[in-house]
Amino acid sequence: MAGTSSPEAVKKLLENMQGDLRSLSLECRKKFPPVKEAAESGIIKVKTIAARNSDILAALKENSSEVVQPFLMGCGTKEPKITQLCLAAIQRLMSHEVVSEAAAGNIINMLWQLMENSLEELKLLQTVLVLLTTNTVVHDEALSKAIVLCFRLHFTKDNITNNTAAATVRQVVTVVFERVVAEDERYKDTIDQPITVQGNSNRRSVSTLKPCAKDAYMLFQDLCQLVNADAPYWLVGMTEMTRTFGLELLESVLNDFPQVFLQHQEFSFLLKERVCPLVIKLFSPNIKFRQGSSTSSSPAPVEKPYFPICMRLLRVVSVLIKQFYSLLVTECEIFLSLLVKFLDADKPQWLRAVAVESIHRLCVQPQLLRSFCQSYDMKQHSTKVFRDIVNALGSFIQSLFLVPSTGNTSVTPNQTGSNASGNTGAAQTNPGVLGMGGGATVLPAFEYRGTWIPILNVTVQGSAKATYLEMLDKVEPPTIPEGYAMSVAFHCLLDLVRGITTMIEGELGEAETVSQTSTETTSLPAQSSEQQDLQSVSDQSEKELVSRAVWEEMVNACWCGLLAALSLLLDASTDEAATENILKAELTMAALCGKLGLVTSRDAFITAICKGSLPPHYALTVLNSTTAALSSKSYSIQGQNVQMISPSSESHQQVVAVGQPLALQPQGTVMLTSKNIQCMRTLLNLAHCHGAVLGTSWQLVLATLQHLVWILGLKPGVGGALKPGRAAEGPSTVLTTAVMTDLPVISNILSRLFESSQYLDDVSLHHLINALCSLSLEAMDMAYGNNKEPSLFAVAKLLETGLVNMHRIEILWRPLTGHLLEVCQHPNSRMREWGAEALTSLIKAGLTFSHDPPLSQNQRLQLLLLNPLKELSNISHPDIRIKQLECVLQILQSQGDSLGPGWPLVLGVMGAIRSDQGESLIRTAFQCLQLVVTDFLPTMPCTCLQIVVEVAGSFGLHNQELNISLTSIGLLWNISDYFFQRGEIIEKELNKEEAVLQKQAEEKGVMLNRPFHPAPPFDCLWLCLYAKLGELCVDPRPAVRKSAGQTLFSTIGAHGTLLQHSTWHTVIWKVLFHLLDRVREASTTADKEKIESGGGNILIHHSRDTAEKQWAETWVLTLAGVARIFNTRRYLLQPLGDFSQAWDVLLDHIQSAALSKNNEVSLAALKSFQEILQIVSPARDSEKPETPPAINVSVPVVVGTTTATSLGRSFMRTDSIGERIGRYNGSEPPVITDEIEDLNLWWAAWNSWYRIGSESTRPPITCDKLTFIPSQPFLTALIQIFPALYQHIKTGFSMDDLQKLGVILHGAVSVPISSDASPFILPSYTEAVLTSLQEAVLTALDVLQKAICVGSESMQIMYPAIFDQLLAFVEFSCKPPQYGQLETKHIANAKYNQAEWVALNYVPFAERSLEVVVDLYQKTACHKAVVTEKVLQNIIKTLRIPLSLKYSCPSESTWKLAVSALLKVLSIGLPVARQHASSGKFDSMWPELANTFEDFLFTKSTPPDNLSIQEFQKNESIDVEVVQLISTEILPYANFIPKDFVGQIMTMLNKGSIHSQSSSFTEAEIDIRMREEFSKVCFETLLQFSFSNKVTTPQEGYISRMALSVLLKRSQDVLHRYIEDERLSGKCPLPRQQVTEIIFVLKAVSTLIDSLKKTQPENVDANTWAQVIALYPTLVECITCSSSEVCSALKEALVPFKDFMHPPAPKVQNGES
Repeated sequence: MAGTSSPEAVKKLLENMQGDLRSLSLECRKKFPPVKEAAESGIIKVKTIAARNSDILAALKENSSEVVQPFLMGCGTKEPKITQLCLAAIQRLMSHEVVSEAAAGNIINMLWQLMENSLEELKLLQTVLVLLTTNTVVHDEALSKAIVLCFRLHFTKDNITNNTAAATVRQVVTVVFERVVAEDERYKDTIDQPITVQGNSNRRSVSTLKPCAKDAYMLFQDLCQLVNADAPYWLVGMTEMTRTFGLELLESVLNDFPQVFLQHQEFSFLLKERVCPLVIKLFSPNIKFRQGSSTSSSPAPVEKPYFPICMRLLRVVSVLIKQFYSLLVTECEIFLSLLVKFLDADKPQWLRAVAVESIHRLCVQPQLLRSFCQSYDMKQHSTKVFRDIVNALGSFIQSLFLVPSTGNTSVTPNQTGSNASGNTGAAQTNPGVLGMGGGATVLPAFEYRGTWIPILNVTVQGSAKATYLEMLDKVEPPTIPEGYAMSVAFHCLLDLVRGITTMIEGELGEAETVSQTSTETTSLPAQSSEQQDLQSVSDQSEKELVSRAVWEEMVNACWCGLLAALSLLLDASTDEAATENILKAELTMAALCGKLGLVTSRDAFITAICKGSLPPHYALTVLNSTTAALSSKSYSIQGQNVQMISPSSESHQQVVAVGQPLALQPQGTVMLTSKNIQCMRTLLNLAHCHGAVLGTSWQLVLATLQHLVWILGLKPGVGGALKPGRAAEGPSTVLTTAVMTDLPVISNILSRLFESSQYLDDVSLHHLINALCSLSLEAMDMAYGNNKEPSLFAVAKLLETGLVNMHRIEILWRPLTGHLLEVCQHPNSRMREWGAEALTSLIKAGLTFSHDPPLSQNQRLQLLLLNPLKELSNISHPDIRIKQLECVLQILQSQGDSLGPGWPLVLGVMGAIRSDQGESLIRTAFQCLQLVVTDFLPTMPCTCLQIVVEVAGSFGLHNQELNISLTSIGLLWNISDYFFQRGEIIEKELNKEEAVLQKQAEEKGVMLNRPFHPAPPFDCLWLCLYAKLGELCVDPRPAVRKSAGQTLFSTIGAHGTLLQHSTWHTVIWKVLFHLLDRVREASTTADKEKIESGGGNILIHHSRDTAEKQWAETWVLTLAGVARIFNTRRYLLQPLGDFSQAWDVLLDHIQSAALSKNNEVSLAALKSFQEILQIVSPARDSEKPETPPAINVSVPVVVGTTTATSLGRSFMRTDSIGERIGRYNGSEPPVITDEIEDLNLWWAAWNSWYRIGSESTRPPITCDKLTFIPSQPFLTALIQIFPALYQHIKTGFSMDDLQKLGVILHGAVSVPISSDASPFILPSYTEAVLTSLQEAVLTALDVLQKAICVGSESMQIMYPAIFDQLLAFVEFSCKPPQYGQLETKHIANAKYNQAEWVALNYVPFAERSLEVVVDLYQKTACHKAVVTEKVLQNIIKTLRIPLSLKYSCPSESTWKLAVSALLKVLSIGLPVARQHASSGKFDSMWPELANTFEDFLFTKSTPPDNLSIQEFQKNESIDVEVVQLISTEILPYANFIPKDFVGQIMTMLNKGSIHSQSSSFTEAEIDIRMREEFSKVCFETLLQFSFSNKVTTPQEGYISRMALSVLLKRSQDVLHRYIEDERLSGKCPLPRQQVTEIIFVLKAVSTLIDSLKKTQPENVDANTWAQVIALYPTLVECITCSSSEVCSALKEALVPFKDFMHPPAPKVQNGES
């Protein structure tokens, strides 16, 4: 106090003191002498102090007790004047701080007495105040006494004193606490560790506190005691106290000195242990009280809430929460829950109002709310306090609407009239009437379902100015005006939103700057999608993660409640400003959620705004689905479920527009109110300012805008901007003038919204594009199946977005154009027209935009831009394609010269036109192509020339318009001319390009991939041209095929010399052979249906009246063309390494043509075969009848004309043209000298010939009417080729080849002919004549046989094979060859007019073959090969067939010829066989021969019934001839012949001798038919060989023995059988032939015995006798027979047996008789 300690001040003080003392002594002179004396002594004292001490003030203070004493005594007089004077003097001393502690104590005691006497009360208060404020000498007991003094004065009857005292108390309390603050400040550097006092003692020990703190502690503790109506500990002497005052004091201390409580544990303890329980206790009446609950029922009457206390408690709570939240987490949870409870509908209105005010106080402190969220909502088992507060506000607002403010028990929600109680003047029931209607000014208000609540202006934004919380003077609860609580609650919500968003966005901003600077990361924490958060999180500090979690929790906790309340208010609001505020709140919340990436909540807020923009109950699926998702999570607010309230239909708003809803079946019209428009603007604002965080909710926003735009009738114009449509377009759209002025603005904002998309980051831009695309998809779905006007909003906006983002078009081009391409495919014409419009506009804009770097340097971008143009080609709608082609034309005209790498795409578009796309489209595209071919060939990169060829070719293939196809073939001819003229330039450029590509390919390590690689690029171009023409050569239309074929062969002829030599290889393989392959395939699969007419009235010749026949012509021409090239270019082809392969392939084609199922083609193929055989070697030998001479073309002429055009390009690869022409100008065609190669080619030709032969003659597997069978002329021509071909290959002709030939000859002969051709080919059946084919076959064999005859030894081994072949033909006489499964009619039964197959008469052929065999065998019987290969056996085997058939042979001549052949062959062959007997080569022949004899002599076939006896005898004589052959040629040489064979012969003779009759003869003929003659010969032969008188060799004896044995055994058998049969037959006679047989046997037996007797005994084997004797018993048994003939024969047989009867000989002993 510098002012009081300066010398002047001290001097003045001393003077004043002395003055005061003087005055006192004057006053007390009379009445109070002691006082007077004291005063005077005081003067002296003061003077001495002043005189003695330099520091006068200190000295004064030291002696202050004495100095003050006179004044205290003065006060004791209780005399007002004196008292006043003394108090003034004391105050002066105090103000100079010269009062010591003791003096102060005395002063307070004196003041207490004055107080008790009710003297100078105001002055007292003043003195106390001065005493306590000037210094700190008063403390402890003195202090408490001073405070009590003030309190007591507060409760006097005097109002003024009362109030003053109250003020003083407040100030004193403040002073006490200020001292603590000062004290802490003083000691703050020397902090002694506070001794923490543990334990739960009820009162904390105060000993640790410093003096001032201790006082404050005691004071505060007693205040709590007093409020709690307990006795104070420290404020001794209190008499009364009110709770209200106590609460106010508590509140002011807590509010003003929070740091004291936070810094000192003792104080904190007080808060926790005293204040909070106290507050909770005092709240109880409010908690328990329910408005309207009848008190009578409850036993103890519930204490009614008391406004003053309740209101003060709430204030205390507000302070506690605000200041000590961190200390009192649990307690605050309780307080907050109480606050929430006070909002309940059943609490008194004033209580709810005050509670709402309290909550409002919290709502303006976002940091506090954040702490709640952290402490409660984010803890696991804690109450979700923050959420509850917000939800409570929501349900509070709802309850205000649902429970009318008058206290009516209930109002039905559907009651549309306004409430009887409310201020209803302004509520309009007719939504159409404007507010100004009745002249009444409309109050801003909320109105919902008949409840009308005005909006009062209660507070300034952002500050919680409470009305009722400040009413400290009111005792009775005030009446709350109607809209007050609602208005406060409304402001709570707005402040809550504003606070939270400002706080979080601020922190977010900081976090972003931090994270960007620290980690250089670009992924912002506020990115829109939740997944990206995960990525960016890793880079950010722990702290940010925590705070982020808090932000998210805050939003998650509050958004449901906020949304429910705001939606309801939005619906109920009738005031534009209120609506604006609500919308702003929803918008900021949506943006915040977006920034935090909370998708659900973001979408929910956006949905709410969207719903607000649309008419009530408007069906919009996007929104409905979102709401459904929300309402299914019904938000439980304080136990009661609060549903999202749907908008009430009778909203009292001004209607500003009527329009049609955008729906599939629009029902009637919908109305838009001014509020809808306001919401729409908010929505636009949201999209505009916060587009970056909308993410997927772009969908909601844009869907809603689309619908609004539709209802308002805005239609897209150029560039995609929306303009108000003309009235004509939307007849049902009605707009008021109010909105008419708005429309341009809205339209403008809409455009600006999409223009601003250029500032969005890439991710957000993609979200926008995606949303537009899915909107557009919906619009497309809706437009399906009807041709109504579709919604083009999305397409228009996609176009707009694309146009403004041209600078970064690459990132959105694909999704954008991808979608527009889908739109272009839409069936609704208006829809796809706009899609195409948008797409082509974007492409043209993209090409003209000045990109950086420019397009010419950024080929990738140029291709990207042009790509969608190409993609349009996949769409079949003609209108789209016309647009596409128009776009191409415009691009060609404006940018044709600078297209560069874009050419392939542009050409691709023309080439993509398909045949089925209508003539006009094809014409347009063809015009584009003609423009390109005439104007742009020189400007385009040479690499594109190939594509031009492709495209021109593709137009050739179009079947819409024949003229275009033919013209395009003409274009190809022009293009080839262009190549020819500018060949060198093109070649250079292509080579350069090739080098670059080659290098790239090598770097990548891949092969260079282009068609016809590795031919030089210029040659490749030609090859592509040829290949294209080649494709046209297989076009389905004959005219095109013909034209293309001529062009192809002409181009190869005219320009072929430009090709590198090696490229000819490709021409042959990839072009010509490929073409042949295709033609072959097409021809083989062509349709066989008849074509009635060639279009119009043109008739078609029958040789061309099926597709197959037309293709046959193409095949013939193509084959001829290729053969011609082989002919004319052979000087080029021959030096190529693989000429022989090419030769093979050509042969293969000839072969497949020859094997085609078409007679025209196959014959032509054989002609081509002959033609190319000319190339290989000229006809040296004149005997080649089968090659027509016309084929010898004069080669040089062709070469000359070919090369005349080629002078443009020097051709120095092999030798000069002149030389070559010169070389070929000789008179004879060039002869190839290389014999080996020559031979190889001949062999290839032979192989082809073989394959043609084997395939064409191989029978089909299945047979039906359609089976193709080669014609006789074809087969004849084929076989006739062989002899000549053979001359060239005979040196190497091997057995295998012979076999192959045999197969073919056999096959060819087997082929039947069709009955309709038979009269021309077959001789009549009776003539034995061969067909020309059969002749040819025999000729071929003849040629071979002759060649072998004169050939080397090695060739002669082929004889057996030729025999085999001929013998096979011989067999045809008995079994004609089967042709597969084909049923052939015999020639005699064929009807000429039926499509049947006729088998030829093979007998003449077979017989001729047999003659050849016999001739040949006569020549070759002794050949080693013939012997070794068992030819004789084979001949016998073959002859056995007709011989065994005998009468069953098709022709009688056959078996007779066979017998004579057999006899001839055996007469030659048997001597040879005997000669080789020892070698065993003929071993297997003998059994075969035996069988043949057996089969012939004892044939199973019966002679025909009409056979005359003469004939029979003639035939018998043949049999006899055979037996004679046996007896002359075989049996005499028995020793050279195998035993078995002789045995078989014997058995056979035996059989013949006994039993050779046939069973079918009649009795009469039996004697003749018995072949008696034959039997006799047999028997004689048998006997002759049984008993040859002289045994020259043991061999002969063995024959006799064998013959006898056989004979005897046979007799025994016959007899046995006869006896059996006789016994069984009883009386019936046996059959004639059996009787005859037995007689025969008996005769034979007697003859035998006779002969045996005549023979010399040593010649007869003992065995034989035994067998003879063994017959005896059997003969005896026959005696019983009935037949007389048998009996006489038996007699004859038995008689000779008498010679065998001898007496028995003696037994043999010791080996002697």
